[in-house]
Amino acid sequence: MTIRTRLTVWYVSISLASIFLMAGGMYYELVTERTERKVADKPTELVPEEIFEIIIFYGLPTALVTIIGGWALLKKALSPLDKLASAAQRLHIHNLREPLPRTGNGDEVDRLTEALNTTNARLEDSFNRIREFTLHASHELKTPLAVMQGEIETALADPAVTPAQREAFASQLDEIQRLSKIVEGLTLLAKADAGQVKLSRENVRFDELVQDSFSDALMLAQPQQITVVLAACDETTLLGDRHRLRQLLLNLTDNAIKYNQPNGRVDMRLARNGANAELTITNTGKGISPAALRRVFDRFYRGDESHNREIEGCGLGLSIAEWIVKAHGGTIQMASGLEKTTTVTVNLPLSQSA
Repeated sequence: MTIRTRLTVWYVSISLASIFLMAGGMYYELVTERTERKVADKPTELVPEEIFEIIIFYGLPTALVTIIGGWALLKKALSPLDKLASAAQRLHIHNLREPLPRTGNGDEVDRLTEALNTTNARLEDSFNRIREFTLHASHELKTPLAVMQGEIETALADPAVTPAQREAFASQLDEIQRLSKIVEGLTLLAKADAGQVKLSRENVRFDELVQDSFSDALMLAQPQQITVVLAACDETTLLGDRHRLRQLLLNLTDNAIKYNQPNGRVDMRLARNGANAELTITNTGKGISPAALRRVFDRFYRGDESHNREIEGCGLGLSIAEWIVKAHGGTIQMASGLEKTTTVTVNLPLSQSA
């Protein structure tokens, strides 16, 4: 039965019940009571008090039955849509196979749910194909890139190479290394999407990793004369993968230095925040517009290319950082504004066994 037919039947039933209720009251007041009065030789004309009684005791209940019945009718009719909307809001790229609830009665909502389930299944297949293509393509690119890098390094070691040739080889080597980093990042993210990356779980002194990252940042910042300050570094222990946490810190500090201005500043701070370790990294770059801020964690997104063209990078660093944080059960946020400082805030749960 369609929703239109069901609503019509229900509404007609409620309307008939309301009419019968009102008709019964009117019959009692206008026929039964007047007949009894006539037998008792009492006045049979309607008086204002009796009209008021009819409105209060029969008209008002009839109106209430109609209103409450109509509200209950609409609530019941829209309940499947409510459940469908709630289930659809819970969908994301990793649970598209989870079916949306069907009513099973073949109405419009049931057919819509069936169509959405079919669409979600097709989307899941498409995402899987993209992941497989990315994974296979990045894997196949590793070998030729490694061969090219080895050949150019061998050519650079040849004493017969002229300075002009050496410069050209060095430029080609830089581009190959850049491509290798892109391929490595794509491989990692494709494996992460497919659930193929296994993280070790051990107690890691996160404050020690932050200290090491601070030392690395001091060296990276020297060419641009950027000041790097570690304002606080509380002792914190996390349950996680040491290698991935080091990679997270390297990506964040590298970004804070690359997207900065000469003689700028980078402030790092690690502190306990309840049951979390809170890391903040702030830099004095050109800032990020609100529109770009919503996409900073998207893959290959680098904001305004006119300003970032000469900055080395491929736009995967923050995507990898976000994956590492989420894989450790944490959160990462970025706050910024044009011509203002940019701050990345990472919260990671502290180890309960430390």
